[in-house]
Amino acid sequence: MATIRQLKRRIASVKNTAKITNALQLVAASKMRRAQDRALQAKPYAEKLRTVIAGLAAQSSDDGQPRHPLLVSRPVQNIGILHITPDRGLCGGLNANLNRSAGTFVAMQQEPVSVIAVGKKGRDFFARAHVPVIAEFTGLGDYPTQADTSGITRLVIDDYLNGTIDRVYISFPELISTAVQRPVIRQILPIEPPEMESEEAALAFGEDYIFEPSPKEVLEQLLPRYVEMQIYEAILQNAASFQSAQMVAMKNATDNANEIVRELTLTYNKARQEQITKELLDIVGGAAALEEA
Repeated sequence: MATIRQLKRRIASVKNTAKITNALQLVAASKMRRAQDRALQAKPYAEKLRTVIAGLAAQSSDDGQPRHPLLVSRPVQNIGILHITPDRGLCGGLNANLNRSAGTFVAMQQEPVSVIAVGKKGRDFFARAHVPVIAEFTGLGDYPTQADTSGITRLVIDDYLNGTIDRVYISFPELISTAVQRPVIRQILPIEPPEMESEEAALAFGEDYIFEPSPKEVLEQLLPRYVEMQIYEAILQNAASFQSAQMVAMKNATDNANEIVRELTLTYNKARQEQITKELLDIVGGAAALEEA
């Protein structure tokens, strides 16, 4: 059994840990709401852009003209995965779940896979797994902007257009709720617009929409923007997921630390009571021995 001095040291140590985890919880909670709002605000724009892309693709599919390179599928010889993770830990199982999902996906591919890592945790994971990391982006901050992600989009599109990568997937955490973040892997290149018939496209856009110079040329201008928006939305989801996961993890850690302090305090009190009782017995025994003498 631990001595009283050891118990006091352990209680003080756990209390200090609880203070740290509680501070991290409060910081994450203050950042979480703003990060979640930014992620939610990006969704309507991305969904509307997806609808517009589908409608334009349906209207321009029968014109007999060559398709945009971002829409053209080709034989797959090299696969790229844009792996988005947080830069930091202390967020429960978020990083482990993301890396496990992406690692399983990479292991299942028959073709060579290259990784573009956004975030230190994903970069370190694939470096340890000896999977080629052709580029890395770290330090995007708690509230990344589109300017921060434009370089990532440009690299992904350029590597696809010049034939370095024949298919590109994106791996990121989708924020389901404050307590739940789900790893998602989705193909982003070549672009596969949601299927929509020409009649459905006409109904979606109505009779008042006139595309100048043509639906095909408007589509060509929107396709890079579509890829950029998918990447930006995923990075916003990652930021919101990290703050949410960290707040929950630090709350659980603080609660566990407080419970340990209560248990150690009870053990300390028992040990202290035993020591006092033993000392009293020694005093009584000594007094009795003096009287007998």
